Amino acid sequence: MYHTLSVLPSLNTNNSQKTEVVFVEVNHAQVNQRLDNFLLKTLKNVPKSRIYRIIRKGEVRVNKKRCKPDYKLGMGDLVRIPPLRLEQQDDTEIYIPVNRINDIEKAILFENKHLLVIDKPTGLAVHSGTGISFGVIDIMRRMRPQTEIELVHRLDRDTSGCLLLAKHRQSLLAMQACMQNNSLKKTYVAVVKGRWPKHKQELTHALKKTTLANGERRVYVDVAGQKALTRITQIDPGDDFSHLTIQILTGRTHQIRVHCQFEGHEIAGDSKYGDAKFNKLMKKRGAGRLMLHASRLELPSTDFSQEIVINADLPAAFENLVKK
Repeated sequence: MYHTLSVLPSLNTNNSQKTEVVFVEVNHAQVNQRLDNFLLKTLKNVPKSRIYRIIRKGEVRVNKKRCKPDYKLGMGDLVRIPPLRLEQQDDTEIYIPVNRINDIEKAILFENKHLLVIDKPTGLAVHSGTGISFGVIDIMRRMRPQTEIELVHRLDRDTSGCLLLAKHRQSLLAMQACMQNNSLKKTYVAVVKGRWPKHKQELTHALKKTTLANGERRVYVDVAGQKALTRITQIDPGDDFSHLTIQILTGRTHQIRVHCQFEGHEIAGDSKYGDAKFNKLMKKRGAGRLMLHASRLELPSTDFSQEIVINADLPAAFENLVKK
């Protein structure tokens, strides 16, 4: 017999408690979720760093095997969750400033019964995590409590622009399938260091991801990594920096940022993969943020949307550089 998470002890006491080993059989609603996201959602009162640690150490098993954080769960998979010390549950509702909720409401670019697209501002994470009390998904669940809203894809915290969310499981799976077959197209604009060569229009460097002990993800080019394809569709070169229009045909973590870094043309304002001297120069020119913006989202015709193109206006930092 497989136990479900309902066997976990009640957390309505003042003391932390330790659970027993729990086995969870993946159901239809959990299919295709990443292992780390499944655990983060299931074990909301366990620190994010602890969750990544038990995955890394092999204490979490799927079908009796060790798995990486990005393993996609399949129907009927059996997930072993080890004994964990759970801190007292805090039932206090997360505080989200009213002005932040209002800003996101105004940032909605498209919405129907199944899907929603917002123009995500820079500096706002897509979900909560270590040191981050709330993100886009938390705000949207507050704004649309009658839906089962989920992120279709992610944008880095400092990347702005088009972010797609699904209001129920069926539309989520449909949109993720469209991303897999590239019928859903995502276009970005970026400002990068130096003069980008006009002949360099396709980047195919394989990417490998590592997760640090604190849960931070780092990505680097490695021939043994996952296939990644970045296409440069327009180049406006300059002496100190270039404007690029970019499409990604694979959705790897930090893909554009790492591909640009590997080519020696780091994205302006990138504190993780960027060039500190270049970042300082660009900040003096008014580009004091990560200069990466998801400018366009093209949805194909499906049961959940008609064919439509959604654009997110260029932020002021980009416009100011163009004027200069």
